[in-house]
Amino acid sequence: MDGILGVVDTAVTSPWFYLVLFAVAAIDGFFPVVPSESLVITAGVYAASGEPRLGWVVVLAALGAFTGDHVSFLVGRRAGGRLVRAARPGSRRAAAFGWARRTMAERGGLILVVARYVPGGRTAVTVTMGAVGYRLRSFSLFAVVAAVSWAVYGALLGYVGGVAFEHDPVKGVAVGLGLALSVTAVVEAVRFVRHRRARGAADAAGAKDGVREPDPVGPLSGG
Repeated sequence: MDGILGVVDTAVTSPWFYLVLFAVAAIDGFFPVVPSESLVITAGVYAASGEPRLGWVVVLAALGAFTGDHVSFLVGRRAGGRLVRAARPGSRRAAAFGWARRTMAERGGLILVVARYVPGGRTAVTVTMGAVGYRLRSFSLFAVVAAVSWAVYGALLGYVGGVAFEHDPVKGVAVGLGLALSVTAVVEAVRFVRHRRARGAADAAGAKDGVREPDPVGPLSGG
């Protein structure tokens, strides 16, 4: 265990760690199997001891997240845009894209910020926003808010764990990850309840009018 901790300590306190942190946060924006939250939290834990610097952890993580979200958005703009244009008018897919476009136009910024805290969900949202033609300028504005808040949140969770367990970084990381998982669980629970209520209201209105809102399909599903 001491040997592993020594390797981790050397890696996290290396000047190259900042570049790795940026790269992992960026890749996670469009390839959501990279554990960027874990890395940010771990960096926050070690920042409590002085290295790496907490401020630089936040800056590099936020820049990486911002970059990755834009890669995902542009992928959606290219690939998803073709799907939108190819959808037959009146088809289920066309109706789903129409629903997504209306939803993003009404509250896309809020959805983007909340989705940043949901691994996998953030990619589905950014791809969808690109596919339905969400304005790049507006997307960038909300992406800044999402990336900075996410980076501060992850780094501070780790920092709290690092301060609490200054001489036991493993426990510090465990505390940070535990807090992050708890927050994610709460966000997912609230999102699930809101979705069920919104779906129930839409179904009730659709039954009354003889029309039912379509469920998202293709790039609109997930998250």
